[in-house]
Amino acid sequence: MTAPYRPSLDEISAARARIASHVPRTPLVRLDLGLPDRQIFLKLETLSPIGAFKLRPALNALLSRDRETLARGVATTSSGNMAYGMAWAANRLGVPMAAYMYAGAPQTKIDGVRRLGGEVRFISMETWWQYIIGADRPEFPELLINPVTDQAVLSGNGSIGMEIVEDLPEVDVVLTPYGGGSMTTGVASAVKALRPEAKVFAVEDENAAPVTAALAAGRIVDIETRPSFIKSIGGPSLVPQLWPIARELIDGAVSVSLMQVTEAMRLLFAKSKVVAEGAGAASLAAALTSQHARGNIVCVISGGNIDAAAYSAVLAGNIPAP
Repeated sequence: MTAPYRPSLDEISAARARIASHVPRTPLVRLDLGLPDRQIFLKLETLSPIGAFKLRPALNALLSRDRETLARGVATTSSGNMAYGMAWAANRLGVPMAAYMYAGAPQTKIDGVRRLGGEVRFISMETWWQYIIGADRPEFPELLINPVTDQAVLSGNGSIGMEIVEDLPEVDVVLTPYGGGSMTTGVASAVKALRPEAKVFAVEDENAAPVTAALAAGRIVDIETRPSFIKSIGGPSLVPQLWPIARELIDGAVSVSLMQVTEAMRLLFAKSKVVAEGAGAASLAAALTSQHARGNIVCVISGGNIDAAAYSAVLAGNIPAP
C-alpha cells in the first residue's frame, strides 16, 4: 500500500473540478439554537445524490484513473457509505463494481449498492479490518480502492473543507466524524491551508474511540469496543498509514455518547428536517457538549443513510439496538 500524504490545495481544487458535474455543492446552513457562545452551521452532506459525503472520494478515485486501469472493475472495503458511493460512481462510468462489507452493515446501504448494480461480498469484521489497514487483500482482479488511504480519496474529501471556508471564511471550529480518518484528514487539509487559525476536531462514538485513546497514549493503541448502532465511525484501532497525517492536522478528539447522538439526531429533524445517521449527527452532538465548541462552529453532517427501524426508534426517544 502506497503511503498517503496530506493533499495540497491544488490537488483538492482539481478533485473538486473533476467531480463537479456529478456532485452538487452541498449547502452550509445555520442551526439557530440561541446559544450565546457559539453559532452552529451544518455542512449537509446528506444532500448528496447518495445521501452521504462518500460520493466525493469515490468519484474522484475513479475519475482520476484511466479507463484501462478500470477495465477489470473496481472494488472497495466499506461499512456502507463508501460502497454506496463507489457503486454510484461505477454505475455512472459503466464500470463493474464489488464491495466487501460485513454482515452487520446497514441494510439500506447494502440495498443501495445492489440497486446500482454492485456486487456485495460479505466478509468477517476481522477480515474487513485487515483489508482496511492493508494487511491483507482479496484475491480478485478488480482494482481495490482503499477507502481510507487512497490519495484520490483524501483529495475528494478535501473538497468539503474548501467549500466550508468559502462559505464561512470566519470559521473557528470544524467538527468531523472520524471513522477511518480519510474525511477528517481531507477536510482538515483544506481548512488548515485556507484558514490556519481554525481548529479541527475528530468526533467519535465513546463506545469505539481509538483517536481519543491514541492521543492519550501518544501512539496507536488497540482498544476494546462496545456494540453500537453507529456503524461508520469507530474501530478497534487506527489505520497506521494515515494516522501520522491526521495527528498533525487535528487539534484533538471529542467522544460523544449514544444518548447525545440520538438527541442530536432528533434535534436535526425537529429544527431542520434533516435525517442523519448516527455518525452524521455525532458532530452536532459534539458541538452541543464539547468545551472546544466556541465561536463559529461547522458540523459536517456526513450522511443520512440509516435503516428505517433504527430511525423510528430514535424519533421515539430511544437508542436503537446495535
